Amino acid sequence: MLAGERSGDLHGSNLVKALMDREGDLEITCWGGDMMQQAGAKVSMHYNQLAFMGIWEVIKNLPTIRKLLRRCKAEILSYQPDLLLLIDYPGFNLKIAAFAHAHGIPVHYYIAPKAWAWNASRATKIAKYVNQVYAILPFEVDFFKQYGVNIQYVGNPLIDAIGGHIPDKAMADKYDKRMTVAVLPGSRYQEVDSMLGLMTDLIKRRTEYHFLIAAVDNLPHQLYQHAGALDNVDLVYDGTYDILSGARAAIVTSGTATLETALLECPQVVCYKTSPLTYAVAKLLVKLDFISLVNLIAGHGVVRELIQHDFNEDNLDRELNKLMDDEGYRSAMLDGYRQIKMLLTDQSASLTTANYILARLAED
Repeated sequence: MLAGERSGDLHGSNLVKALMDREGDLEITCWGGDMMQQAGAKVSMHYNQLAFMGIWEVIKNLPTIRKLLRRCKAEILSYQPDLLLLIDYPGFNLKIAAFAHAHGIPVHYYIAPKAWAWNASRATKIAKYVNQVYAILPFEVDFFKQYGVNIQYVGNPLIDAIGGHIPDKAMADKYDKRMTVAVLPGSRYQEVDSMLGLMTDLIKRRTEYHFLIAAVDNLPHQLYQHAGALDNVDLVYDGTYDILSGARAAIVTSGTATLETALLECPQVVCYKTSPLTYAVAKLLVKLDFISLVNLIAGHGVVRELIQHDFNEDNLDRELNKLMDDEGYRSAMLDGYRQIKMLLTDQSASLTTANYILARLAED
């Protein structure tokens, strides 16, 4: 199994658990993280060595990425797996898919590349190199079938992750939900480094609120030091679901976290800012009206997106006022969240995918 970032580690860990529960004799080796290891997989490379984000970051780290690709290919040849399961992280994983296919190793893909957003040529590569795709968004099925991809909708893994969460009652009792704001600056170094500064400027302005910042334990703690030193801030490491459950509103960096926030029914504003080069290229390539999963799944603007130049302190402040005080605005957003839940269905993506994988292994 290959997962190149934190969300892949989370969903991979739930899949590992489901596979192990169904078939105890499996041996799973992965490139992933702590959660996959705790679930029973052997981790040979941690994803924090792989988390390159943005065009410039990829360019300047090309020698390292090439070295990692060579190492991954060598491990696959040495291990000779019965099946290779790729989890998201398409820039790296599609290269590995082509390699494994050339060596006769069955390739499955869980959480497919967002080829429907940009770089549709990836769908052609998937059709060529991947034996089976497990879709986590309902609209992905029709898109990929146009390219001849074998694809099956399995439900969304966040349903599993949130359903399996046990709330921290002590934390819930500690804060006044009416005056608490969740801040999710991202899970990768570049995201937090780029996003948290402006979020912190807002926190300094809004001293009447208490802000809970979702910090990631495997990132350098100094990334959070400036924000964490403020009187109206608490840093909470690896407790995102508890933060969202105990907050009246959330400021969220675009990514998987936007859908997690929706499923936990916390009104939010979605934010994103990247390098000028990456943004300019993305504007040319991405042909979508929205970037957040919440709005993409709904098909309309359920939440406000503050992207690039729109992501500034004044806009963020105005949006926070509405999220905290405008009951009609909050109610409309929560109605949108409920519609999204209905679209995703409540089936277990991990268990459904595990059953498909084991059935294919039995056939082979």
